[in-house]
Amino acid sequence: MTRLTKAVIPAAGLGTRFLPATKAMPKEMLPVVDKPAIQYVVEEAVAAGLTDVLMITGRNKTALENHFDRVGELEATLTKKGDTEKLAKVEYSTDLADMHYVRQGDPLGLGHAVLRAKMHVGHEPFAVLLGDDIIDPRDPLLTRMSDVHEARDTTVVALLEVDPSQTHLYGIATVEKTDESDVVRITGLVEKPAPGTAPSNYAIIGRYVLKPEIFGILETTAPGKGNEIQLTDALLELAENPEHGGVHGVVFDGRRYDTGDRLDYIKAIVQLAVERDDLGPELRPWLRDFAAGLE
Repeated sequence: MTRLTKAVIPAAGLGTRFLPATKAMPKEMLPVVDKPAIQYVVEEAVAAGLTDVLMITGRNKTALENHFDRVGELEATLTKKGDTEKLAKVEYSTDLADMHYVRQGDPLGLGHAVLRAKMHVGHEPFAVLLGDDIIDPRDPLLTRMSDVHEARDTTVVALLEVDPSQTHLYGIATVEKTDESDVVRITGLVEKPAPGTAPSNYAIIGRYVLKPEIFGILETTAPGKGNEIQLTDALLELAENPEHGGVHGVVFDGRRYDTGDRLDYIKAIVQLAVERDDLGPELRPWLRDFAAGLE
C-alpha cells in the first residue's frame, strides 16, 4: 500500500462570516495569536509526515502563497539587524513543506474543491484538512487516522460527538462499533440534517484520509445541499459500496480549536495563548481579574 504523503487543504472560501476583516485578507490568514490559521494546519500535516501539500485557492488568495514563499527583502533586513529569532520564524514557514497551489474557479462546494486535486494526487491516498478546525499538536489525530487507513485499507474521517442541538451544523454519521474503541464503521451519512432528524450525534470534523477512488465518485456526484457538490454525498456512496474498503471514523476526544465563527475564533485565541510559556503566565491572572470584574 502506498504510504500517505500528500495533503490537500481547501482554502477557496470567501470568509463572509468575518467581514469586513476578510474583504481584502483571506480568512485563512487571520492570526491565531501570532500565526495565521493556515500555518497551524500545514504544521499539522507535516507533523503527520505529509510534506507534499496542495492548497486549493481562489481569487484574491495570493497572500496564502506569499506567506509560504521567501521574502528576500524582509530576510535581508532581519539578518542585517541580527534579529535571528524573527528570521528563524520567517524562514520556518518558508521551509515547512513542499507547497503547491491550484485554483478552484467556481465555488461549487467542498467536493468540487477536492476534485480539483485529482491531477496532483494521482492514484495515491491523501489527506484533506480544513482550515476551520485547528487540532492541538499534543493530540495527533491525523497520525491516528493514517494508521487506521493503512491497517484497514479504508477511507477515514474524523468524528466528534457533539451536543444534539448542534447536529444541524455538521455532516452526521450513522456508525457501528468495531474492535477498537476509537474506531467505528460508517454505514450512513447526511449533510446538515434538519433539527431533530439526525441519526446520531457523531459529527464529521475537518479531517479526512481519502482513497483515490473518491475522484471517480465525485465526478458523477450531483449537486446536493446548497446546490453544491458535497464531499459527504461521495463518502456515503463509498460507505454503501464496501468493495473499496468502506468508510471508517476515528472518534476524536482531544483538543480542537474551532475558528469557523467569530466567537469560537476568539475562544481559540485565548485557549492557545494561555498555554504558551511566553504569554500564559501574564495572561492567566489578567483573565481571572477580568472575569471577576464581570461578576
